[in-house]
Amino acid sequence: MSIPAFRARFYTALFSLAVCAAPAHAEIEHTNLAATPAIVPFLAMYIAEDAHIWEQQQLDVKVVNVAGLATMNAVIAGSADFALSTGGSITRAAAHGQKLLAIAELNNQNGQIIVLRKELAETAHFDPNAPLAERAKVLKGRTMAITGVGSVADSFLKVIANAGGVDPNSITVAMMGGPDLLAAFSRRAIDGMAVSLPYPQQVVYDGTAVVVADGTNGEPADLSPVASAMVITRPQFCAEHRSICIKMGHSMVLASSFLMERKDEAFAILKKRFPAINENVLASSYDAVRRMTQSPPLTTLSALQNGDLMNSKAGFLMPEDKVASYDDLFTNEFVK
Repeated sequence: MSIPAFRARFYTALFSLAVCAAPAHAEIEHTNLAATPAIVPFLAMYIAEDAHIWEQQQLDVKVVNVAGLATMNAVIAGSADFALSTGGSITRAAAHGQKLLAIAELNNQNGQIIVLRKELAETAHFDPNAPLAERAKVLKGRTMAITGVGSVADSFLKVIANAGGVDPNSITVAMMGGPDLLAAFSRRAIDGMAVSLPYPQQVVYDGTAVVVADGTNGEPADLSPVASAMVITRPQFCAEHRSICIKMGHSMVLASSFLMERKDEAFAILKKRFPAINENVLASSYDAVRRMTQSPPLTTLSALQNGDLMNSKAGFLMPEDKVASYDDLFTNEFVK
C-alpha cells in the first residue's frame, strides 16, 4: 500500500473514531407546568420562558394557565408535571395524604397585598403607620376580592383579620382575578382586595386605595419567611424523569439570577407580560418581587414551617393535623 493511500485510510479511520466518541446532541425533553396566570411574583417563570432559558437547557415547557389551587391539583391528578404553588398548599396536601415535592422556592415572602378603598379608610380614621393589629381592624364587615376559596390570598386575608381580632366570617369575599378586580373596584362592587401584584398596587397608585397589609414586605412578621411560588412536582416524577427535574431546577437558578442581576431585561419582560399596567406600578412590582426572590431558589425549612403555621392561623388545618416532618416535602439537589 502506498504511503498516501495508507494516510488516507488512517485519517478516515481516525475521523470515524472521533465521530463515534463525540457526545450526541442533547435531546430536547418535553414537560408542562401549571401556573396561575398574570401575577408578578411569577416573574422568574416568565424569564425562563421569554429569555429562552428553558430552551437553552434543552427543555420544552408548555405552561398551562389555571387558577389558584387548580395548579396543585393538576400535579396531584397527573395532568401536569410541575406547578407553581405555595408551601402552605403542599403541607396541607401532605396532611391529607397527598404528598408532593418542592424542588425550588422562588419567593420567600407572601406575594399578597390587602388594600381598602380610600374613602372607607378615611371614614374609619385608618392610620397606615399603625401596628398591623390596629390596621387590620378596618377589615371588619368589608367586601373583599380574593382569587379563590382556600387560596393563599384567602389564607392571607384570614390571617390578617385574625391579627386584628376581626372574625373572618364578618368579611364577605368575592372570587375574581386579573382585570376583573380593577373593574369591580372601579364600580365600587368591592371594598378592597387581597390579591397578588400588580393589581393592589395599581389602585394605590391611582390614589383610590390604601394598603392595609403587605405580604411582600414580610407581614405578618411572625410568618416570615414563608415559602411562596414553589416549583412542585410528584415525588415519583423526579425519580422517573431525573434529567427533566435537573433541567427545570437549573433553569430556575438561572432565571432567579437573571431577575436579580439584569434589571432592565427583566423589567422589559415584565412590561411585555403586563402591557395594560402603568409603568410606574410595574416598577414598584418589580422592586417587590426582587426583594422576595430567592437566588439561588433554595427551599428552607423555616419557610415551609411558616406556611403550615399560616394554614393553622387561617383555620385551614388543625394544629394536630400538621405533618410530623417536612424533610421529604422538598429537596435542594436540583438547584445547587
